[in-house]
Parts: sequence; C-alpha cells; structure tokens
Amino acid sequence: MTMTPDVDVLILGAGLSGIGAACHLTRSCPDKTYQILESRGASGGTWDLFRYPAVRSDSDMFTLGWSFEPWTAAKSIADGPDILSYIRETATKYGVDQRISYHRRGVAASWSSEEQCWTVSVDHTDTGESSTMTCRFLSACVGYYRYDQGYRPTFDGEEAFQGQIVHPQHWPEDLDYAGKQLVVIGSGATAVTLVPALAQTATHVTMLQRSPTYVVARPDHDAVADWLRGHLPAKAAYGIVRWKNIVLSTLMYQFSRRRPDKMKDALRKGAVEALPEGYDVDTHFKPNYNPWDQRLCLIPNGDLFDVVATGKAEVVTDLIDHFTETGITLASGRELPADIIVTATGLQMELLSSMPLTVDGTLINYADAIAYKGMMLCGVPNLSLTFGYTNASWTLKADLTANYMCRLLKEMDRRGVTSVTAKSPDPSLPTEPFINLSSGYVTRTAAALPKQGTTKPWRLHQNYFLDLLMFRFGKLDREVEWSGKAA
Repeated sequence: MTMTPDVDVLILGAGLSGIGAACHLTRSCPDKTYQILESRGASGGTWDLFRYPAVRSDSDMFTLGWSFEPWTAAKSIADGPDILSYIRETATKYGVDQRISYHRRGVAASWSSEEQCWTVSVDHTDTGESSTMTCRFLSACVGYYRYDQGYRPTFDGEEAFQGQIVHPQHWPEDLDYAGKQLVVIGSGATAVTLVPALAQTATHVTMLQRSPTYVVARPDHDAVADWLRGHLPAKAAYGIVRWKNIVLSTLMYQFSRRRPDKMKDALRKGAVEALPEGYDVDTHFKPNYNPWDQRLCLIPNGDLFDVVATGKAEVVTDLIDHFTETGITLASGRELPADIIVTATGLQMELLSSMPLTVDGTLINYADAIAYKGMMLCGVPNLSLTFGYTNASWTLKADLTANYMCRLLKEMDRRGVTSVTAKSPDPSLPTEPFINLSSGYVTRTAAALPKQGTTKPWRLHQNYFLDLLMFRFGKLDREVEWSGKAA
C-alpha cells in the first residue's frame, strides 16, 4: 500500500550540490516538500570544511556557480570564503536555509515497493541519538570523498619527526608557519594552492612531488566579464561569460584529447616562459601522461611559478626514503629540512558516504551497479546521485542532474505514478570504470564504484553539450520504468 512520506524529496548534503538541488526544487517544483540532511553543523560542504591558507576554486566561478544565480564577485578564480558566502546567500534567497536539518547523517536507506518510498536511518551527530525519515525521492548530494579523513599514507620513520605534520583537510586554526621551513608533499590542486600562500610568510617552502602534474596559469579576473558587467545587467553578463567559458573549456579539453602532443608543447611553453632561464622544466613540470589523463592544475596569475622563480619556494621531484627528526631524507640522499610537513596527499573517495542501500530487502552492491546518465543506478527506484564532471566545473553536471530530477518528478505527477527506475542495459553490453582518470584518488577506489556502459544513456559523456541535449531535451520515457499508482 502506497504511504504518505514525511517529505517528497530528501536531500543528503548541504553543500554546493545540495543547496543547488533544493533551489531547483523551489524554482521548478514549488508544490514538492523537501528537507536537507547535513551531517555537520554548518552548510557549505567543501567550502566550509576546508580552511587551509588561500583555499580557492580550481575552475572559474562562472561555471562553478549555478546557472540560475549570477556570480557577481570580482574574482573568477575565487577564494573559499567568497564561495561559501555565495552558497549561503543563495540558500537564504530561496528559503533553502530553513529546510536544513543540521547534525543529521543518513546512514542507511531502504526502498519499499509496497509502500513506494524510502526509509532513511538518520544518526544525530551532535547527540548520538537516531531517528528515521521517509521520502518519495532520495537525492544524494554528498560529494565524492570522505569528510572525516583525507588520504594519508604512512611514511617510514615519521614518528621520529620532531616538527608538526598537517593534512590540509584538517588544517589547525592556530598553525603558525611564519618564519619556518615547510615541506608540502603532493603535486595536485591543494599543493599548488598552498605553496604560494605559505611562501608569503614562511622562510622557505618545498613542494615535494613523486611525479609532475600539468600546471596552467590563468588570470583570476575575467576581462570579458569585467567589461560586460559595466554594460549589461548582472544576469545577462553572467550568462554570456558562462557560455563563453563552457565553450572554451570544452574546446580545450577536446584539443587536449585529440592533439595531446600539441597541448603538451603549449603547457611546457607556458612553464618555460614563466620560470627562470635554464630551469629544469622537464623534470618538474612535464608529466609522463597526456593532458587530462589526470586533471590539470590551475594556478591563478601564475602564482606558483612566481614563488619558484623568486626562490621563495622550490619544487623537488623525488621519492621519500624516510622521515628524520628534522625533515625528510629522499631516495636520492638529499635532506629536506622542515619545521612543518604538510601531507597534501589527496582525498579518499566514497560513494553516497558509504551509506548502504537496499531495495525490497536486497542490498545494492555499488561495484556491481551500472550508472544511468551518470546520475541514477539501474534497478534502484527514485534515487538521484549528484556527481560532477572530472574535466570541467562540478556544478555544470550538478545543475543538469537537479534539473533532470525535477523533470522526473513532474513526469511522475503527469503519469499519476510514484516511482521511476532506470533499466539495466543488455548484459552483453561492455562496461567501463565510472571515472576515466588515472589520478591516485580515483584508482585507489575505482573497484568500489559503479560501472558505466559504452553507449548512452549508460555512458558518461563528460561533455556538457551532449549532456545538455540529453538531460534538458531528451525523452523521459526511454530506458526507464514507471510504477506505483499515486493516491
């Protein structure tokens, strides 16, 4: 028997994706009730959690921002506090802030075909109590990594180190690094953000990397946006710049994949021009993979190149042999002195915060599941997963996902049904990994993630234009089953 749930839609997570999904519901489905569960005591997700120096976006805010809410701050490569303000101000504007239940973590979800709803077990992270909530549709906007701990390998001899070891995901508020020597282990987005910031007051900063990453410099202001804002209303200017940046980033990605050698040459040329004559660019800034096999690292205004060129920071490419009392001994035998060691060694990926899902008593094995349009799991009713692009701004895909969820909800109402389930592809259809990156944080957990098919709609395009056609304008009745009769 179909039951009346507590809310029509239950959203997990009050970060960029969750707030965005709620705004889409408010705008497109005002008749639907919803609630957001947030495990922490504040909204903002990543942008409230990460507090390390100079934390910022690694893509432009005209595409990382929502399609419906213009980004009006000066910087297009924005600082973390400004992004957090944008999220919270938007939540207030659309009344979403009143629908957030803090210190509430969804720890298990069970779908009942008889009752046509989800029952979600909820832990109260502030009191240790527990409760349940029911919903017709479950929207998971919890990101792709563990909030409680980052990836932190163990290094030989680290217990001997007399200084402080810090992971950026848990940056101490009172950490004093002025006048000290720091070693930042890592070469990804966090490391290239930290090094220039730390170098402003530290005695010296060393970025210690096992292997190089492609680094591209870009202004933190968008000149076109600055001009348009002086001549057009904010929303019109935002829309034009957003589309301009979507087109340019798509073209850059396609060029990188189709002409990798030419892109390698262009990236190398940029590093050569920014660094002192004779600098060993090929050792420190020339990876052994093609561009976009892993994400490119963006450095605003070339700040990393600047601190390396002036000697405030150094890039060392080598392996760690062991920690010592005063620093790190490398495989080459070189000693790196350090007062503080920052382990910018990455994130730990997880799907749905490792929350178990059951459908009519059967546990869903994520590793065996097939994704549908990159936002549903085949055979699992009324579930939306928000997982952004790996080659563009996260929010581009999050916006499409939320919009598609609203289309599904409206279509269910039109048909007089209570559930929609993505069909599984033919068993003979080959499958591929869910994410096609070779980055460590992906390869460490690839086996636990769902698979994708080789043909649409089970294939992830990683292409905004193809997804836009499919999500916004594609027919809703293909490869899905509608069931349950609305009361």
